[in-house]
Amino acid sequence: MQTVLITGGTSGIGAATARMLAGRGFGVVVTGRREPSAQLPPGVRWQAMDVCDEGSVRAGVSAAGELDAVVCNAGFGVFGSLEEVSLERARAQFDTNVFGVLAVLRAALPGLRARKGRVVLVGSLAGRVPIPFQVHYSATKAAVDSIAQGLRLEVAPFGVKVSLIEPGDIQTAFNDATDWGAPEGSPYEARLKACREVIHRTMAAAPAPGVVAEVIHRALTARRPRVRYQVGPEAWTVPLGRRLLPDDLALRLVARHYGI
Repeated sequence: MQTVLITGGTSGIGAATARMLAGRGFGVVVTGRREPSAQLPPGVRWQAMDVCDEGSVRAGVSAAGELDAVVCNAGFGVFGSLEEVSLERARAQFDTNVFGVLAVLRAALPGLRARKGRVVLVGSLAGRVPIPFQVHYSATKAAVDSIAQGLRLEVAPFGVKVSLIEPGDIQTAFNDATDWGAPEGSPYEARLKACREVIHRTMAAAPAPGVVAEVIHRALTARRPRVRYQVGPEAWTVPLGRRLLPDDLALRLVARHYGI
């Protein structure tokens, strides 16, 4: 039985992936800072880990035992204008979404090299087309994109396969965990509120996280997994638009979409 470690595996995309993989015969280890309140499905166990603490990551990966794959999924969002989001909030965003990924990879790669394992990084289409007033989140996902591609080149001779998953809007509790800030009194107030309304509306109409779990399963089991997999209603329009449209026009379409 193959064993997979999933960061951020107790809710949203991570939890859906854990359930699906366990149901298909994988052993699954989900990690988090706090033990989940709900009972985990059969075949899934929890391991304490704070991805922002390298010592905690190394201890967690060691306690998880021999791993055949790692799914780096932990992350959160910060909402607000670049001008008004504090560097403290921005650093917290990068600490979890980027440095947390690096910490997990550094700890897990020796074992994955030995077992010719798999790495799946959960990015976002926002890494290709930045979301206004979520530029910090978008920048972290652009960084994860580069990490995935560069790592794939580095570990290919060892038989380790790396894939990037790029979801668009997916209906999870991500918005509930987002640091929304306080737009009142901001010079961007009207546009912040318009953008936030669009984000909430599109999230409510988005598909459930099971569609991403299915693609992660594909990346873990394909004989020749792709470099990247897009998921969700924008899976083809966003990459195609970025390839074919001039940057100025692409950004104007983004502004129109978000009502700003």
